[in-house]
Amino acid sequence: MSAYSLLLSMSHFFLISLLAFLCFSNLCFSFKPKHFNLSAVATHWGPAGATWYGSPDGAGSDGGACGYGSAVSQAPFSSMITAISPSLYRSGKECGACYMVKCTRHPSCSGKPARVVITDFCPGGPCLSESAHFDLSGSAFGAMAIPGQEDNLRNAGVLQIRYARVACDYSGKNIAFHVDQGSNPNYIAVVVEFEEGDGDLAGVGVMEESKAKIGNEWRTMQQSWGAVWKLDAGSELKPPLSIRLTSQYSGKTLVAKDVIPVGWKPGATYRSLVNYL
Repeated sequence: MSAYSLLLSMSHFFLISLLAFLCFSNLCFSFKPKHFNLSAVATHWGPAGATWYGSPDGAGSDGGACGYGSAVSQAPFSSMITAISPSLYRSGKECGACYMVKCTRHPSCSGKPARVVITDFCPGGPCLSESAHFDLSGSAFGAMAIPGQEDNLRNAGVLQIRYARVACDYSGKNIAFHVDQGSNPNYIAVVVEFEEGDGDLAGVGVMEESKAKIGNEWRTMQQSWGAVWKLDAGSELKPPLSIRLTSQYSGKTLVAKDVIPVGWKPGATYRSLVNYL
């Protein structure tokens, strides 16, 4: 072997060894996923303000700006909800996202975190003056207190708390789709409920069974408001309808196949067989 060939072989060996070392040292960026799994990300706590609204032991308002309606007072939300400042509401794209909140600066604070879900929007007052603000339901605000001191904490006024984005956990409950009352054969709008993991949505698509058989593309639904997504089809939709969800935080995609059945009704809720976790 010539000196030139030997030198070339040694150079190739050195380059391959260097690449292997970088990859095994977690420095090989080409194999990293584009999105993170919220369940695997370390909890990062930040400062925020907190108030509460509605009845002391209630669910804030009946439904709120996300469109969940009376579901906010029922399991799995169970009144543990919050209205959120514009910085975290993001025009409704964060509806359904989950946070831990805790307080330590008031004598009635327990210091223990409580999990809440974004179901409403707080457009004014301290929600505008602070970089992050949680206008919690009375139930959620009281959950940060030492047992027996909930009323003392609720009388504290604007409270300084810590908050952290966390994965939603609905204990195995599958995603549900509540069909808006204004829907008809040519137009459908749904409220998407109980997404585990990220909780929020970046996009929603719908496909008719007949189109799926010929490999047609998904039809993109538009965000109507909050957690409500709509499609003005322009012609009669042919159920059953499958719905595809893309989460906002991690970009994960999930398909609820044939979840809207033949004979679907406005105002009805249809439960899927899938969820993110």
